[in-house]
Amino acid sequence: MSVESSKGAINNGYELDHKELDIRDSEEFKELPLDDTSDAPNKKGYFEKNPKVARLVRISIYVLLHLCVVGYFSYATYHYHDITNYECYWKDNPLCGINFCTGYGMLLLLLGFIYLGLFYYYVFKPMVGHSLHRNYIRPFSKKWHNFSRTRVVSLASIALLLALLAIFVYFECRDEPQKLVSLVAPCFFILCGYVFSTNRRAIKWRIVITGITCQFLLGIFCIRWEVGRKIFECLGNKVATFLGYATDGAEFVFGDFLVQNNVFAFAILPVIFFFSFFISILYYMGTMQWVVIKLGWILQQILGTTVCESVSAAANIFLGMSESPLLIRPYINKLTKSEIHSIMVSGFATVSGTVLAAYLSFGASAAHLITSSVMAAPATLAISKLYMPETEESLTSSDSIELEKSQDSSLLDAASSGASNAVPIVLGIIANIVAFVAFIAFLNGLVSWFGYLVGLEQIDFEWIFSKLFIPLVWAMGVPKEDCDIIAKVVATKTIINEFVAYERLGQYIENNDITARSAGIATFAICGFANPSSLGILIGSLSAMAPHRRSTITAVAFRAFVVGSIVCFVSASFAGILIQEDDERANYNRIFQKLGRKNVTQF
Repeated sequence: MSVESSKGAINNGYELDHKELDIRDSEEFKELPLDDTSDAPNKKGYFEKNPKVARLVRISIYVLLHLCVVGYFSYATYHYHDITNYECYWKDNPLCGINFCTGYGMLLLLLGFIYLGLFYYYVFKPMVGHSLHRNYIRPFSKKWHNFSRTRVVSLASIALLLALLAIFVYFECRDEPQKLVSLVAPCFFILCGYVFSTNRRAIKWRIVITGITCQFLLGIFCIRWEVGRKIFECLGNKVATFLGYATDGAEFVFGDFLVQNNVFAFAILPVIFFFSFFISILYYMGTMQWVVIKLGWILQQILGTTVCESVSAAANIFLGMSESPLLIRPYINKLTKSEIHSIMVSGFATVSGTVLAAYLSFGASAAHLITSSVMAAPATLAISKLYMPETEESLTSSDSIELEKSQDSSLLDAASSGASNAVPIVLGIIANIVAFVAFIAFLNGLVSWFGYLVGLEQIDFEWIFSKLFIPLVWAMGVPKEDCDIIAKVVATKTIINEFVAYERLGQYIENNDITARSAGIATFAICGFANPSSLGILIGSLSAMAPHRRSTITAVAFRAFVVGSIVCFVSASFAGILIQEDDERANYNRIFQKLGRKNVTQF
């Protein structure tokens, strides 16, 4: 699905607009004595009368802008003198020594991506791309699609893929065979998906295997491969730095005392206002829609899922579970039951960028949080189609979908409404945390009272519930000595929310109660919105967008809640295979040093 095809989508008023245009162009309409348009040519501006001059001015502005960029880059190249400050592993490389995550290296990357994009869209695509796609790529893709969908080729491809993955896992785990335990959870959940599937015969195993394979390959790229790991560490650091600017606004409004002492409601949650402000601006400019529709198209082509669920899965990498369905709001009434289930799973299996800074303040790894959301995108589609396969024909296609546009009238209006729209999000988080923490404290007190009467004072509700998760966290690859603590963290996320879970996980890391690898696995396992309060929020938001589908939404909600949690657990299992203890220990040392808390030197 391309941007061009999405722009050509038919909306409700499209045909009416064309009829009005036909009337205005008719001879009868031209002969009507309209006083307010009789002197319209005289009201044209200078540039409308002289299109050549307008074009010349526009070109001159573009040339001047590019000259300014080239001039700045040239002076930055001349002024930059710290190349030799970085370690150099490839002496013959002319770019050796440049740190591409900061300083001149970052400027080089940004300008490279910008001008490469300009070259593609304004030179390569109109001159070569269209004919290349029409004459070669499209015919070849059709032939490959027909060839690859044959039963023999599909089975051979799956067998080859599984063999390659088995070889990689063997070499990855031969020195640490205990890591193989992490394969228990994915195999168990796939088996459960088949047993509890709503229609086993309708399962499309190509979608399931391809999606889970993509999840594992993304894990290899982001966690195990040094280049990919450095890319996501850099990206995570940039996100953390960007979100950290919200502290200035919070200190101005609430004062230094509340913010510097990390009072949750005043030091952590205000970043949601800043991020919502920024996302609303990108949404108004159309940037967010463009990125989401491109990522959705990639998922659709790789997995073969429908366009709406693919776009929603891509959107959940950046947006929250309530915001991402807004992109496809006009089509929710047309979605099948399986598509609604997939959209809800995508919401439960990821976290929103608006709350990312809160987790970072507790000591969570920004690279792991971003990696988890990226890995979840193909996995949500694959695993949701295993537990609830598609049995209906989708009424939406890539040729008929147009993403929802911003309703704001200007850039300033978008910025203001973005900040204001964060108010109910912040209030909702505060209300849910207060209510659920209080309720769990009540249950703990109640169970402890019953235990006290029989001499078991140490037992409470959380203790009992966490014991149920010990086999699960062991199956994800957590060492036996850490299973009890990690089970408590996962149980906290499931019955309260991920905020409290990350806060407690940060305390365990800071106190050296768990190994770095166990902390990394837990970070992936709780990186999702699957908790009781989010269940009600998502049902309410989707029902408000499509009131006629409320019965369908409520019918699939709990299954989506469970499957969303499973997606996080599978990502955590793959992370358990790929995470290295030494790298993870160094990562958490850097995180806690940056937070100004004590150095974590031993795990």
